[in-house]
Amino acid sequence: MKDNTKESIDKLVHAQRTYFRSGVTRSYDFRMKALNNLSKLVRNNEAKILHALKTDLNKSEAEAYTTEIGFLLEEIRHTQKHLKKWMEPKKVKTAKTHIGSKGYTIAEPYGVTLIIAPWNYPFQLQLAPLIGAIAAGNTAILKPSELTPQTSKLLDELIKEYYHPDFIAVVEGGVETNQILLDQPLDYIFFTGSVPVGKIVMEAASKRLIPITLELGGKSPCIVDETADLKLAAKRIAFGKFTNAGQTCIAPDYIYLHKNIRQPFIETFKEVIKEFYGENPLQNEEFGKIVNDRHFNRLKGYLSEGEILFGGRYDEISEKIEPTLIAPSDTSSPVMTDEIFGPIFPVMEYENIDEVIEFVVERPKPLALYLFTINKETEEKVVSNISFGGGSINDTLMHIATPYLPFGGVGESGIGSYHGESSFVAFSHNKSVLNQTNKFDFSFRYPNAKLGLKIIKKLMK
Repeated sequence: MKDNTKESIDKLVHAQRTYFRSGVTRSYDFRMKALNNLSKLVRNNEAKILHALKTDLNKSEAEAYTTEIGFLLEEIRHTQKHLKKWMEPKKVKTAKTHIGSKGYTIAEPYGVTLIIAPWNYPFQLQLAPLIGAIAAGNTAILKPSELTPQTSKLLDELIKEYYHPDFIAVVEGGVETNQILLDQPLDYIFFTGSVPVGKIVMEAASKRLIPITLELGGKSPCIVDETADLKLAAKRIAFGKFTNAGQTCIAPDYIYLHKNIRQPFIETFKEVIKEFYGENPLQNEEFGKIVNDRHFNRLKGYLSEGEILFGGRYDEISEKIEPTLIAPSDTSSPVMTDEIFGPIFPVMEYENIDEVIEFVVERPKPLALYLFTINKETEEKVVSNISFGGGSINDTLMHIATPYLPFGGVGESGIGSYHGESSFVAFSHNKSVLNQTNKFDFSFRYPNAKLGLKIIKKLMK
């Protein structure tokens, strides 16, 4: 994959800025048509999308449709249903010092936006933010990951087929292309990826004071207490952990089990893995592969950092690692400090929930948290005392699947949120307007007013 030249990217950004300034993207009808085209792009090319995802990540048809195609179609439907209301100016109350005036806010587009996508959900995480960019009236430059070349190539072909590049364009390439893009005078940057790269993006944006959304990751804990339904919890946790072979930013990263249910849960979890993927997941065509050699070798290294409780086998040819439970030898080892992003699941034990809370809060704030309990006191204690981007009680991943909940991180796990109306808000500047009356005037506001300060003090107590 060739990197783009600075000249070609300069030209693209200039063309999109000119197109945006023409005002064509601002109308409701234009935005709805562009969203219709995006829906057609996804629906009409389902087979091609599934093939690209199978080639890049060995995603099964069911998994690819649910997490990438179906997810996008639902998000587009929701956006189209509510767009007119989101676009309307919002009236606000005025203070008593502003009698006679009217205040309102207008959601206006930023302009030329850059959306940088990762490799783990390369289709959905490229186009889901685009829904927000279109809905808010922006133009967009899409930068797919070079680690999933088939999906990147397909995105380029499809966007060219359905949109003029002055409105939406794909720029393929590697690190050099990213550097050129980040040096552009953009109006907004939306980045999904790792914390280290997120810091580079934020630094680049800060040089031009470009507003950003950062969707990052981190060590998302999963907690199972003694009141949980073990079979149901095991199924839902295995689903969340091993979807896409664990290469999910909100996957449970490690699990804390109450000592009274530790062994029963582990035995149940083993059976669930066998139910899902068979006795030999490495031979199961429905189980995903690790994206490339570097990540495969990184994950393989974690297997030596504790006692393997289940699994642990791998296949270098297919770049697969089977679902694995490991009791880490040290909480300071890489498997307990790095984001795993793979099908390896460290198992920890606790006696008192306060131990877990202390462990989590002493570390960077996680993108997600999952708690399995029917104890309302425990639920309230965990939710109240641990800061995390979002999460689920008695489930995993599913909080991301509703457009009514904003999705985003906090601290090192991200800045800003999107999905549903939050996507529209993310790509909009909320412009405040005060419409003052001409029917009368308050003379006390002016420097020469008699008793002006006295009146102002009364009004502004």
